[in-house]
Amino acid sequence: MAIVITGATGQLGTLVIDSLLERGATPTEIVAGGRNAERLAQLAAKGVRTATIDYSQPDTATAAINEGDTVVLISSSEVGTRVAQHEAVIDAAKAKGAARIVYTSVLGGDPDALILAPEHVATESLIRESGLPATIVRNGWYTENYVADIAQGETTGVIVNSAGKGRVASASRADYAAGIAAIALEDGHEGKVYEFSGDKAWDFEEFAKTLADAIGRDVEYRALTTEEHKAALTSNGLDEGTIGFITGLDANIRDGGLALTTGDLSRVSGRPTTTLAETLRTLTA
Repeated sequence: MAIVITGATGQLGTLVIDSLLERGATPTEIVAGGRNAERLAQLAAKGVRTATIDYSQPDTATAAINEGDTVVLISSSEVGTRVAQHEAVIDAAKAKGAARIVYTSVLGGDPDALILAPEHVATESLIRESGLPATIVRNGWYTENYVADIAQGETTGVIVNSAGKGRVASASRADYAAGIAAIALEDGHEGKVYEFSGDKAWDFEEFAKTLADAIGRDVEYRALTTEEHKAALTSNGLDEGTIGFITGLDANIRDGGLALTTGDLSRVSGRPTTTLAETLRTLTA
């Protein structure tokens, strides 16, 4: 029986493997699945087994999963095709007799609250319909998602978006990875739905001040209306789809879509989540 991690060559997946090893997992009981051969070789150097798992090629998941395995399904990054890709892994896990599936969904699980949510909600439904024992891990936002905002603040002294006074309960990728690893290794998580997020939510005025403290220069937050934001992004040459996604997400944040704090992540991982200040200091060092 093994722990099979799909998407293991991505940023979150690699950190999940690191956390599994830190928590005492036997390397040969871990199967790192992905499609990037170079990254798989780097993971193999840590002593774990590797397998080619390509979300667009269902047979690769079937070949990698065996009876009794715990499958950590890290959600695909290919927006628009994720449900079919996830379904292929779920079907493979069921067909091969996997013991459990752990899925990384999105905070809140409300298709109307986040622009990213519908595909995750659909995947949760597929998992329920499969009858597989499962744990749903609804991940909030990674603080590292704001590297572009950090660069903007460092360069111009201004952070601009249309999130207004909305709050974000972010945590570091490593925090989320620690929680996922704990679930994969421990008993007692079957049938649970966890809302993973940072211990404390912040708004963008606080983000700007925290960034200013980290880099030693003034940074201000400038809130735009959605229409002003769309116009600014258009003038910067972004396409309509990207503009819609960015402003839609900011509207979700403004409405509280990423503000939920439950303490689930720190409880499951056994440690407080990394503060905004700590992550910003790391990212700007």
